[in-house]
Amino acid sequence: MKALIQRVRRASVEVDDREVGAIGPGLLALVGVEKGDDEASADRLLHKLLHYRVFADAAGKMNLNVQQAEGGLLLVSQFTLAADTRKGLRPSFSRAAPPAEGERLFHYLLDRARASWPSVASGEFAADMQVSLVNDGPVTFLLES
Repeated sequence: MKALIQRVRRASVEVDDREVGAIGPGLLALVGVEKGDDEASADRLLHKLLHYRVFADAAGKMNLNVQQAEGGLLLVSQFTLAADTRKGLRPSFSRAAPPAEGERLFHYLLDRARASWPSVASGEFAADMQVSLVNDGPVTFLLES
């Protein structure tokens, strides 16, 4: 599994002109599920999401995780993260998990996140989503499990 995370001041997701998820300060995580990913991959990714230190401490150093910073976590499924872009000018999605498996693992990740942290929101799997954010920094990292 992969997650492109961005430290945000705020972020939200809309589907059909209705807001389905929003957070204030925290992390926006665009999540891609690849073939071969399983629950253990999701658990490792969640551990990284909750413990990756990208928030400033009192000295201004990136030393705090989202929980220590009391931030929100917005999970958005994005199968295009599984694209193979090494050749040519058109992405190949041969690495992406089949839709049913991707949905199952994304919801597993979401359920585990909600059980671990009270401030979790999400988009809708496979929906046409409009994601809005104010990137704080900018701070962006690609996490892989």
